[in-house]
Amino acid sequence: MNQHPPQTHIVKAFSDELDQLHDEISRMGGMAETQVADAVRAVARRDTALAAEVVAREDQVNEMQVEIEKQVIRLFALRQPMAADLRTNIAALKIASDLERIGDLAKNIARRTEVLNAAEPIQLTRSVERMGQLVSAQLNEVLNAYAARDLEPAKRVWRNDDEVDAHYDSLFRELVTYMMEDPRMIGASAHLLFVAKNLERIGDHATNIAEVIHYLVTGDHLVMDNAAPAEGAPDPQGA
Repeated sequence: MNQHPPQTHIVKAFSDELDQLHDEISRMGGMAETQVADAVRAVARRDTALAAEVVAREDQVNEMQVEIEKQVIRLFALRQPMAADLRTNIAALKIASDLERIGDLAKNIARRTEVLNAAEPIQLTRSVERMGQLVSAQLNEVLNAYAARDLEPAKRVWRNDDEVDAHYDSLFRELVTYMMEDPRMIGASAHLLFVAKNLERIGDHATNIAEVIHYLVTGDHLVMDNAAPAEGAPDPQGA
């Protein structure tokens, strides 16, 4: 009976483990994407029950990050990956960290939504919804890029981050004007501003994932040439 050399089995087992790691990251990404979409939907529909579901599900995203970290550490210890396999492990750690933060930010949005729903509706909620849809689209595209190891959509997400920032800057100015015109709405408007800031940060994490994909595929870091510091709206503390 023909037998494969032991090395063949080791290589096959390592390949299977890397595939499993890739699948786990994709599954965690899907969960984080759902969290963001549901949080935005809860804001738009004033859906307190859906917001509560987003908060309750956040632990699942955290648990997945812990399991992925354990899997990566095990691969480092037992397989000592090199070259592209090493990049796969490093990318998994970085992306899992970004996805965990995205889950946290979605939970924060949901908690703000519960407070917003106890107050009078704010007209600018529709603007926040549009920003949320843009951020969700960015996240969807970059996660699909990771699943397919496709560089072009990842670079497109990276380039389009300025659009998310522009939405936040515009919304910040609108909300400040709204609060000045009607001081009774300062409390609710401030919560909505924090929602917008959390969405802007989710966009930043999508950009981070795009950079990791570029590193994973090419081995090089994605950097912007001649980048100048952006002058945008202030960052609210405690978002």
